[in-house]
Parts: sequence; C-alpha cells; structure tokens
Amino acid sequence: MIDAIHAFILYLQLERGGSDETHRNYQSDLQQFLNHLQEQFFQSETNVAPNAIHALHIRSFLKHLSDQGLKKTSLARKLACLKSFFRYLLEVGRIPHNPASAIRSPRLGTHLPTVLTKDEATTLLDSPPVQTWIQARNQAMLEILYASGARVSELVGLNWEDLDLETQFIRLRGKGKKERRVPIGTVATEAILDYQRQLFPMGKSTRPTVKKPLTSWSGSRPLFLNTRGTRLTTRSVERIIKQEAGDRFPKSVTPHTLRHSFATHLLDEGADLRAIQELLGHASLATTQKYTHVATNQLMAVYDRAHPRSGSSVPTPTQGDTR
Repeated sequence: MIDAIHAFILYLQLERGGSDETHRNYQSDLQQFLNHLQEQFFQSETNVAPNAIHALHIRSFLKHLSDQGLKKTSLARKLACLKSFFRYLLEVGRIPHNPASAIRSPRLGTHLPTVLTKDEATTLLDSPPVQTWIQARNQAMLEILYASGARVSELVGLNWEDLDLETQFIRLRGKGKKERRVPIGTVATEAILDYQRQLFPMGKSTRPTVKKPLTSWSGSRPLFLNTRGTRLTTRSVERIIKQEAGDRFPKSVTPHTLRHSFATHLLDEGADLRAIQELLGHASLATTQKYTHVATNQLMAVYDRAHPRSGSSVPTPTQGDTR
C-alpha cells in the first residue's frame, strides 16, 4: 500500500493540482490509516495490499478516531481522503471495488462560523508599540487576515513579489492554485511597511534575529519568516494568532475567525454577496451564503434586545392602566 499512496499523491500533484498543504494532509491521513491497519489487522505484514482492505477496516479506523475524541468535521475529511484514494486505485485497476464507497460521512449539522464584533476586531487590531521585527510581523499578519479575508494557507504562501503596496493590493493563491487580487487598505499596508522596515533596517548596525541570510533565497522570497529565516507554517501562524489574541483580549481567535469576521462585516455594511464571494475565493456562491445566516442571527439579536414588542421585552401594563 505504500507504493499506492506515493502514486496517489503524485497523481494529485500532477493531475489534480491543489495546494501543498492538501497533499501533506492526504499523505498524513493515509499513513495514519496504514498504521492502524498494521496495528489492528495485519501485524505480521510489513506492507498491506490495497485489495485486502474492506469496509470493515475503514469503519474500524473511523471508530478508533472517534473514540479518541476526533471531531466529526475531521472524521469527514479523513473519510473523504480515503474515498478519493480508493476511487483512484479503482480507476487505475489496482483494486476490484472501492471499499469506502458505501460508508456514509458523519452528519455534521449546521455550523455557523464564529465572528468578532466590529468593536472586538478593533480591540484586537489596536496594536501596542512595535519594538521588534517579530512584533511587526505578527501585527502585519493580523491586519492582512482581517483586511483581505485570506485563508491561513494563502497568508503563509505570500511572497514579497505578491505585494503591490502602491495600489494596496495583494495576490493570493487559493484552492486549486487559483490566483486572485484583493485590496488590503491603508492600515494593513502600513503594517506591512512597518514590518519591512523592521526586517530590513536602514542605517542600523543590528540585523533582525534571522539565522538564514536575508539575501540567500532563490526564486520566490517568502513574506512571513520564522527566526530560522524560512517560511512560516500554517500551524505556526495559528499558534501566533491565538497567542496575540490572548494577550490583547479574552476571546479565542483563529485565522479563520478573522476571515469570517471580514466577510460578515462587509455584508453588514451592504457589500454585494457576489463581490464577497470573489474576495474570499469561493468557487460556489452557496459557500458564501452562510454569512447571510450569521448576519441574520446578529440582526435578530439586536432586534430582540431593542424592539419593545419583539417578544422578549414586551412591557406589561402597570396597575391602574385602563388603556
């Protein structure tokens, strides 16, 4: 099965496109599945033949993950990976049938994204004085995420060549390697320029604490760096954003929270849903429409609090009132 996994990942890279992050996730999921097979069913075999796998093995794997407390969304993603993998093996004649085809994905229910209020976004983004290039980097990441609605994978994929700070636009590479140009506004542009000044100081004797020389990259120059001088990973950014938010106000924030907040606040201010779809890089308008539900929920909450006859705050007649 090891060679089948390698062939499948190569097929994804050459034929299907997709991001490097997606390929790594698929590789990790399939290796995790193979480890489970060898531990539970094929202990004496160094490799597992794909045609020896049945639906029972897949159900066992999903139950094992569920027992460990894995969320339904993660279970659904791993099952989707297995379905794609076995569908590929069936198409190339490596297996006689797809053992994952009859397994249903767990019901996820309706999940509305978490968003910040506009006041909360302002509180989060109002930065303390920047002292180091790392602080400047973190502030620039927060500003770009909220200003552009970028996915975290798109943020870490940014290169200096993707910035047009004169027109205040950046180029993002989304799912399927589709590119789009999005505006970022004045505040995010200034945050990037501040980061640039901290990272490439002019007339200073000190250089930022980056172990890799800043002029040694070949080809693309990554925008956001770690202290080793290499590109930040998505997990590093998620950890940084969580820490930055925790230091500034007591609410859990992820890069996706800022993406959701970006879309919802635009919608609240009357932006067209099609325009938001383009800015977010959604292939389908249906994906963008979930933000209308968020906006409606917020509207109803305001209505319930403010309107005297909403049902939650209807005044009761006072004694002696004869109207």
